[in-house]
Amino acid sequence: MSIHSIRNVFLFYFCFSFFIFAQDKVNTADLKERPIARAESLINTPVVDGEVLNDEIWQAIKPFGNLSQTQPNFGRAATEKTEIRIAYTDETFYVAVVCYDSRPNDLVVSDARRDANLDNTDAFLFILDTYKDGQNGFIFGTNSLGVEYDAQVDNEGQGNFNANRQQGGTIGGFNLNWDGSWTVETQVGDYGWSAEFAIPLRTLRFQGGKDWGLNFRRNIRKTNEIVYWAEMPVVFDLNRLSLAGTLTGLNLRSPGNLKVIPYVLGQVAKDFTVTDPDTKFTPEVGGDIKYSITPSLTLDLTYNTDFAQVEVDEQQVNLDRFNLFFPEKRPFFLENAGLFSVGSPGEVDLFFSRRIGIGDNGNIVPIIGGARLSGKLNRTNVGLLSMWTEDVQEKGIEENNFTLARVNHEFKGRTALGAVFINRQGLQSNDNFNRTFALDGKLGLGKKARMSGFYAQTKDPNDTINAHSFKFQTDYKWNGWEMRAAYTEVGQGFNPEVGFLLRSAFRKPEGLILYHLRPKDPNSKILEYRPHISYRGYWNFDGFQETGFLHIDNHFEWKSGLELHTGVNITTEGVVNAFDISRGKNILVEPGVYRHAESQLIFFTNQSNPFSVSTRSVIGGSFGGTRFIESITGRFRLGDKFNSELTFLYNNFQLPNGNFTANILRTQLSYAFKPNIYLQGLVQHNTTNKLWAANIRFGWLQQANTGLFVVWNYNLQDGDPLNNSFIVKYSRIFDLVR
Repeated sequence: MSIHSIRNVFLFYFCFSFFIFAQDKVNTADLKERPIARAESLINTPVVDGEVLNDEIWQAIKPFGNLSQTQPNFGRAATEKTEIRIAYTDETFYVAVVCYDSRPNDLVVSDARRDANLDNTDAFLFILDTYKDGQNGFIFGTNSLGVEYDAQVDNEGQGNFNANRQQGGTIGGFNLNWDGSWTVETQVGDYGWSAEFAIPLRTLRFQGGKDWGLNFRRNIRKTNEIVYWAEMPVVFDLNRLSLAGTLTGLNLRSPGNLKVIPYVLGQVAKDFTVTDPDTKFTPEVGGDIKYSITPSLTLDLTYNTDFAQVEVDEQQVNLDRFNLFFPEKRPFFLENAGLFSVGSPGEVDLFFSRRIGIGDNGNIVPIIGGARLSGKLNRTNVGLLSMWTEDVQEKGIEENNFTLARVNHEFKGRTALGAVFINRQGLQSNDNFNRTFALDGKLGLGKKARMSGFYAQTKDPNDTINAHSFKFQTDYKWNGWEMRAAYTEVGQGFNPEVGFLLRSAFRKPEGLILYHLRPKDPNSKILEYRPHISYRGYWNFDGFQETGFLHIDNHFEWKSGLELHTGVNITTEGVVNAFDISRGKNILVEPGVYRHAESQLIFFTNQSNPFSVSTRSVIGGSFGGTRFIESITGRFRLGDKFNSELTFLYNNFQLPNGNFTANILRTQLSYAFKPNIYLQGLVQHNTTNKLWAANIRFGWLQQANTGLFVVWNYNLQDGDPLNNSFIVKYSRIFDLVR
């Protein structure tokens, strides 16, 4: 990219920023006044059984509600009444809700497991902004079955990447893998359904003497309604804490919090990839300690850390010349993950916790232990992390220490400034190290727009040049519009070994314009049209374009839950060095510039139905030939106990140097005996490496995702067994301060 081109990119970026800043100065009074609720202090505690209407303690507290629709008819009152009551004692925060329903026999429930997706069910959720900073919070939710659903939100959910637990892991924004210690009980009756939440104050992080931010969401599936207490504009959801209401009446004391979480584990494994394989039995003990130094600052210690109960990665096929992203799923690293996340999620992650304890080929590197200090001091977020890993001599890996220090100060108006230092140090040689230094920040432009960015440098024993990376981005979201412009640069020498790079050495401008168009006719069967256009382009430092992707699309969403996405992609691929796209079949893509167009069609049915289907089809040119990509997923559930999902990914390439297919078959099954007792299976077949892999897990959960886990892993490659194992693990929380 030439200097002239770079100048034009920055000129466009700042003109766009000025435009959306100007937009924020108009129509700033188009929101309803934010609601206020009061929490009542209790002397006697309610019996948490889901029965709200006949409980004298709850009936003595005046309820509130008045929820309004964000869909299907924005601004209208909810079609069903909701009554909410809030109370607390010295130790526990309580929420009681009665969700009246004129057809309680038609309540939709889909999955009884903890953290099951509530989007397509009748459900009730709320978010607590315990710091009243408009940025960070805790989400709790349930459905009529009493499912426990909880998550952490930071940065109002922005920067989220691959957050769904069933897809595995998260980076920043929204963390579904956070599991707190709390309980919920529900009842179903002729009136509808009701729920009682009891959340120990030591489960939360808060600062005394402050009101809390608060919002509630209810899903009413028979009318496809999503309703909120604090009204949300069309483009936002519960995570938008700067638009939440306020909870007053809190007079909380600082709760003590000291938890010891030991585990014991036994593993029987056989590795067929080594000479003379034999069956090995390995016993393990270890655990964590969690101590709240203050209500808002927590110290976590871990020893002999093990994650045997975590679901394995989903198989992927690499059909390009860049890195694949596999998300973090391990609970220890996912608590407060958003605090430690700096960069551009999924593309330039300065800290990627999978680098700790997992080798480049997915091999496990034993973690000796570590410590994490995380939380908030007034308006300043602080995080310290230090982990030690063992050496693996047969893999040539020495002992390492991984250290991260993070500070981020939040100002008023959705504005923040932060810094991070990340260090990997080999413990057997002084010249084996890698360090990353970075500054990041965001500037809120009213309620509707934001500018954000980071600048980073890396340092290692190699004498590298241009070991830098940065990104500037501006976002606008309001009145149905979503607009974004950004510029990212990664220098040739930038090497964050404890991070993740989708690709190295590039300059990338990008932009998006999307509009949510709601038909004015309330009788329309269409809920929303979403026309949009986006572009991203990658150039190397010689001015050669390696990728260009122009996407023109429109989404059609019906009130019934049906969706259709129609799109056209205009692509450019510049190949500098030939590569084998078939990964072993010697089908080379030669150097050159390949310009193509392709069609894209996505369709899915209402996922709240017992049976639903989703498909994605891409047909068009690729690397001088054609490609056909098809993915189809069928989902079937039987009541609230049994859920199944079958996915087939089909990739067919017809190229000048040969043809090939690369396919993945994935089957996921789960049966929930109770919300805390489940059996899950994941079976995958990857035709590229002729791999069959099965992961079967039984879980009997206690508090905060601890309990008994039984795991069986079985792998075959080209008909021959690989590394197979059977694991039994038990963990338990001992709460030493009450």
